Amino acid sequence: MISRRVQKAAEAVREVVSMAILADLKDPRVEGVTVTRVEVSADMRVAKVHVSIMGDDTAQRLCLQGLQSSAGFLQKKISRRIDTRYTPRIRFEIDMGVKRSIAMAKMLGEILPEDSPPPDAPPSAPTDSDRPELDS
Repeated sequence: MISRRVQKAAEAVREVVSMAILADLKDPRVEGVTVTRVEVSADMRVAKVHVSIMGDDTAQRLCLQGLQSSAGFLQKKISRRIDTRYTPRIRFEIDMGVKRSIAMAKMLGEILPEDSPPPDAPPSAPTDSDRPELDS
């Protein structure tokens, strides 16, 4: 179980890193980055920052290299924000969750027919065009 202190530190690290990436980093390799979550170790010496990066694999690798080269700058920003004995060392990892969900939606779009309602949609009421004509 993660302590409240570690959770608060992880949230603070996420906020600081997110804002610094948006406002302070001047590296041209770092663009299209979203910080999805942060995991801080129990001793608060390591912070694993999960990022989602838009673009192809080459752009993702370049962006990740840019983020790793700016880790010292970001650690300095974190040390100003959280008052702890140790400033956590930052490690960046690509969060594949967003990419997997897009791929899954694409696969479902190919499998499911276009005109069928989603499986969880309520059945629609019959319209006048669905009723057979009655000859009176």
